[in-house]
Amino acid sequence: MSELRFWPDQASDIAGRTDFLVLILLVITGAIMALVAFLLLGFAIRYRRGSSAKRGELPELLKKEVEIGWTFATLLLALFIFAWGSSTQLSADKPEPNAIEIHVVAKQWMWKVRHANGAGEIDALHVPRGEQVRLIMTSQDVIHSFFVPQFRVKQDVLPGRLTELRFTPTRAGTYNLFCAEYCGTLHAKMGGTVTVMEPDDYARWLTAQPQGDDMAKEGAALFTSLGCAGCHVGSSTVRAPRLNGIYGTQVQLAGGRTVTADEAYLRDSILQPTRDVVAGFGPQMPSFAGIVGEDDLQRLVAYIRSLHEGDQP
Repeated sequence: MSELRFWPDQASDIAGRTDFLVLILLVITGAIMALVAFLLLGFAIRYRRGSSAKRGELPELLKKEVEIGWTFATLLLALFIFAWGSSTQLSADKPEPNAIEIHVVAKQWMWKVRHANGAGEIDALHVPRGEQVRLIMTSQDVIHSFFVPQFRVKQDVLPGRLTELRFTPTRAGTYNLFCAEYCGTLHAKMGGTVTVMEPDDYARWLTAQPQGDDMAKEGAALFTSLGCAGCHVGSSTVRAPRLNGIYGTQVQLAGGRTVTADEAYLRDSILQPTRDVVAGFGPQMPSFAGIVGEDDLQRLVAYIRSLHEGDQP
């Protein structure tokens, strides 16, 4: 006979905190429900038809005290729960400098995974135990949602946008991956597995996978074939922002705003170049929307991220 479990195994760093938060919420809501039920039953008995209980309006002062006290008590409780839940989520999203970066593209009805060294997977994800994993995700068609119950993580995957998900696996094993957002006819079959391996086993597995060029090298080839090098290299006669070392820096825009050059900014600059024009430059770059797909966008962004000061694109 299998063991009866209240919820799935805990297999990530956030799972324990999430379960504790859910348990406290159940206790609080259960206590409120019990209090309301007790008062309802007590008043129903006390003020039943034919009872001698005194009936009439409460004193005005007492009514105000009860209403104000109950309102403030529930408000403070709601703020406490919100603050606690937010701090739990924000602490889970805290980035680590050596996090393993993996790109995920969702489409009807499959998960396409690409590791930094070029190794690819379909409907499967292999990660090492004890190391933070950073998933950079987007969708080719409709909204999907990356959900692993044992990790207590769920993140919507949106078309036309990048979303991130960070977690640290804590227990080796194979866990089910689901799409938690209805995405079409075969939504129920859009799943896969996440395999958590010991670090040494993961290193051997990654080395044994068929590999092409890494994403940055493939992005460099695209950068040239799409004509980007004609404007963004130092010898170009067209004035365009230089890309060396731009990733992670603050970029001054023509409208006076300042933005961080992260993955989302680089992606938007490729698809919607006239939206956030860099100060000192004109809106002359053409849009590559409909020309490059999600996979090519990932390669181009990976290449631009790899450029450092002094490099020549």
